[in-house]
Amino acid sequence: MFRTAYALTGDVHVAEDLVQETLERACRQWRKVAVADSPEAYVRKVLVNLANDRWRRLSRRGERPGLSGVPETADPRDRFGQVDLRAELIEALLGLPMGMRSVVVLYYLHDLDARQVADVLDISSSAVRSQLARGLAKLRDSVSGAQAPHTPSAAFGGTK
Repeated sequence: MFRTAYALTGDVHVAEDLVQETLERACRQWRKVAVADSPEAYVRKVLVNLANDRWRRLSRRGERPGLSGVPETADPRDRFGQVDLRAELIEALLGLPMGMRSVVVLYYLHDLDARQVADVLDISSSAVRSQLARGLAKLRDSVSGAQAPHTPSAAFGGTK
């Protein structure tokens, strides 16, 4: 959950707050969560909706959240060994519109297929595929110059 929140917000502290608020809401609605077909998907949807709500509030005020809490240099203990690339990727993700960012994060970080992403975001599968294609093109353009992985999830240790 934290990885998703961080990828959506780009701020460690905001991501922690988002996870905490998501878990709080899930606990308050536990009877509803427990009987859901997939409690994990239910909680994931709450997280994405809270991130979208936060983004809308900030954009109405004219603020643009920045990247914070990312190390400047690679930590040798980092098992991914690509901290700089991950920081650049997060910065590029923050440049995407929130809907497109949500599609990319759910598809690559959570390994959901287009239909599952469509269910979480309440959009059509074709809209997911379109948003994903445009989002990846924008990410490739903004992460140019660095040795980018073939897919965004490679920088996060994902499988796609």
